[in-house]
Amino acid sequence: MGRNTFKPGLCSFFFWFVGILFMEVVMAQHTTTPVNVGVVLYDFENWVGKMWLSCINISLSDFYATHAHYKTRMLLNTRNSMADVFGAAAAGLDLIKNAEVQAILGPVTSMQANFVVELGKKAQVPIISFSASSPFLTSIKSPYFFQATQNDKSQVKAICAIIQAFGWREAVPIYVDNLYGVGFIPYLMEALQAVDTRVPYQSAISPSANDDQIVRELYKLMTMQTRVFIVHIFPSLGARLFIKAKEIGMMSEGYVWIMTDGMTNLLSSLDPSAIDSMQGALGVQPYVARTKELEKFRVRWKKKFHQYHPDMVDAELNIYGLWAYDATMALAMAIEEAGTTNFGFQRANISSNSTDLETLKVSENGPNLARALANISFKGLTGDFLFVNNKLPSSAFEIVNLNGVGPKGIGFWTPDKGLVKKFKSPRNASSKANLAPIIWPGDSISVPKGWEIPTNGTRLRIGVPVKKGFTEFVNVTKDPITKVTKVTGYCMDVFDAVMKELPYAVAYDYIPYAFPNGSSAGTYNDLVYQVHLGNFDAAVGDVTIIANRSLYVDYTLPYTEADVLMLVRVQDEKINNAMIFLKPLSWELWVTTLCFFLFIGFVVWILEHRINDDFQGPPLHQAGTSLWFAFSTMVFAHREKVFNNWARLVVIIWSFALLILTQSYTASFASLLTVQRLQPSVTYVNELIQNGESVGCPTGSFVYGILKKLGFQDNQLLSYNSPEEVDKLFSEGTGNHGIVAAFDESPYMKLIQARSCSNYTTVEPSTFMLKTPSRNFQQFKTDGFGFVFPRGSPLVPDVSRAILKVTEDDEMRRIENAWFGGESKCPDSSKSVSSSILGIDSFWGLFLIVGVISVSALVTYTAMFVHEHWEILKDSNSRASIWSRILHLLRIFNKPDPKAHALSKGKVDERSGINAPGDGAPNARMVRSKQSPVESKEHPLHSRSMPTLMGQELKGLP
Repeated sequence: MGRNTFKPGLCSFFFWFVGILFMEVVMAQHTTTPVNVGVVLYDFENWVGKMWLSCINISLSDFYATHAHYKTRMLLNTRNSMADVFGAAAAGLDLIKNAEVQAILGPVTSMQANFVVELGKKAQVPIISFSASSPFLTSIKSPYFFQATQNDKSQVKAICAIIQAFGWREAVPIYVDNLYGVGFIPYLMEALQAVDTRVPYQSAISPSANDDQIVRELYKLMTMQTRVFIVHIFPSLGARLFIKAKEIGMMSEGYVWIMTDGMTNLLSSLDPSAIDSMQGALGVQPYVARTKELEKFRVRWKKKFHQYHPDMVDAELNIYGLWAYDATMALAMAIEEAGTTNFGFQRANISSNSTDLETLKVSENGPNLARALANISFKGLTGDFLFVNNKLPSSAFEIVNLNGVGPKGIGFWTPDKGLVKKFKSPRNASSKANLAPIIWPGDSISVPKGWEIPTNGTRLRIGVPVKKGFTEFVNVTKDPITKVTKVTGYCMDVFDAVMKELPYAVAYDYIPYAFPNGSSAGTYNDLVYQVHLGNFDAAVGDVTIIANRSLYVDYTLPYTEADVLMLVRVQDEKINNAMIFLKPLSWELWVTTLCFFLFIGFVVWILEHRINDDFQGPPLHQAGTSLWFAFSTMVFAHREKVFNNWARLVVIIWSFALLILTQSYTASFASLLTVQRLQPSVTYVNELIQNGESVGCPTGSFVYGILKKLGFQDNQLLSYNSPEEVDKLFSEGTGNHGIVAAFDESPYMKLIQARSCSNYTTVEPSTFMLKTPSRNFQQFKTDGFGFVFPRGSPLVPDVSRAILKVTEDDEMRRIENAWFGGESKCPDSSKSVSSSILGIDSFWGLFLIVGVISVSALVTYTAMFVHEHWEILKDSNSRASIWSRILHLLRIFNKPDPKAHALSKGKVDERSGINAPGDGAPNARMVRSKQSPVESKEHPLHSRSMPTLMGQELKGLP
């Protein structure tokens, strides 16, 4: 009975003891180590500060909810920096010295971080800032500073891609004059230079600037031509800047405003009035993919935020809050990985009079925690979160346009694809076509050109040269009574016409480049350099485009041609050459024609001598008759008739060829006689140099340098200022301090030649340099006259396009007629020195036809003759050798053809009117015996030699 009552009590005690032991083991396993972490923010009463702090708290809650087994727990120690550099430094010092925090989240601004980073470096406490983005902070080279945000220099390429896509050539950065702004500008300048964009001015605004100071700076910007502004300031100052810009009219059509991510990321924190003043501006911001996790977090954050702050209904989550969330989670991971030991601080060796900084303790776990942070990598709300060289790697940027109540996405920029309309677009190009439509300031849909003439009434100062001669191009005169300076000339009219073609109005004044007494203040090079120095806004006149000037200024497209020509007197060489009649044809053509005369005579003799009495007789007679016949065809004076059809065909073709050849000779000879009267007296420059002749060049022109390079001495170069001086120097001659040639650009030379066509002619470089192949022809080539503007001037492309419009229509012709009287009536100089000699190249086809027909006739006739007498060659019974038979065949070929002789005598005798019988040689002799004595006397060879010859030949027949 006793045993039964004891057992239940003993079992109860055993289970109670085991339960107590299990609870102790479980509690021991869930024991966590608190780790002090500092948070330095500013203005906790502002919704932005509250939003960042809420993101940090939610991050810790989410992290430890999913990592309940971690042995460490972050314990936040918040401090308010009061938006002050010293306040942030004091907060950081207090957290390290008194709270002994293992790490600090914050501070917010780059200026504050610059001080706190040094504290963290000294105390070996990691500093993780999710909003301090200045590139200057990375130059501190502290292993304890981590930028959990995009570095500002990562966005400069995105900004420059926008500028390049729209073709803007100038941009003015507006930045806050502190570490945040100054650290960004060098990277921006370098990127703008890479896309050939000029920065004429940098506008630095003090962080403490009042509205009046901002307005004065904006008015200064209005006086400049540039209308593209890059704004890199923090939101509170930027809001006031845009409000004042709208008030003075700088948010109107034609302006371009591009905001960096420092403002774009915090647009939701600005007042509606500030947003309204920024309509039409562009902005860049880091791109964050809209994932399901991110959207869920936004909903959850907004619910909790409104739960604790019900009065802030318009609060919106920005990317800094997301970075704060991810940075907090990264720090929690690193703290766990660094371990739960060595959370203490070591005291520094101090003296009795040490300062607070010198007594700062050093964290024992700091190095381990810094190494752990550097190796952290996970998928956060903003994407892949990891540190590369203690900062987040560069990512893509989204381009937004402020249109309406907030920003509207218009495209993206990625490091590998450039500007694209869709983030996952396969295209790889940076073009404005890759962006969605943009509403620009002033509700304009037209792309601003990026610059305008200043609106403060300033007129462009156009420098013009002052010269004595050639006033048709530029003429500066001063009324002696009114003292008003008037600038006229061909160049001025062209410039006025070009400026009228611009799509906008440009006010300008012509300013003579002269001393107070009216004399020229310098050369053309000096005038161009004055534009480079900024003393003139442009230079207009007969200014030649040459390479060394383009090093300092920009030229428009040329509006004239301007090669360097040589002007010389003309001379008549017609009576100085007794053999001029041979010049129309080249010697190759002469030789070829002579050979064909001989060949045609031989062909006609071959075809006619067996049937035509005119080509029979002694050998010398036959040769003379053949040559006489061939050469008489040149003037169509041949009396001999031909009976062979092949011979007739050859004669017809040859007569046609001679007709073409003689007519060409006549035309070429007449042309050559005319050209000879316009032949230049000098054609080669080296003749002038070797003979020590004097030549002229315009005063103060670059032509002087060209002549010096060619080898002319100073005593050979005489300067002139006007066409009258040129004529005077030529009339004096080289023996009386005159010249034999003048060098200048083609517009001036054409003007001189137009006034006296019969006296002068021009020679082009390709002609007068033929005997000096070692010389460089290119030094005589220029691009013509152009208008001069400062380097990078936005006017240059528009003026160049306007020049094309003017030169392509009748306006340029009208201006030329007004100043130069239309086209010159002088012959073209190139024709005066061109050759009118005819060569074999012009007639080889004709000779080929004649040769083919003649050879065909010979071959055909020879083949028929051989075929007719083939029995002689193939006679196998004959004991004669083949060579003897060939000689026999040739003797037969040399004899008259008895079968065809009747054809030659069957014609009507033009002298006696008797028809000769046509069947045999005897009858032919009888007809010949009846010829009158007069006819016998006229043809002694026919009456005596031919019968005897024929009789001898007949005896030799087989």
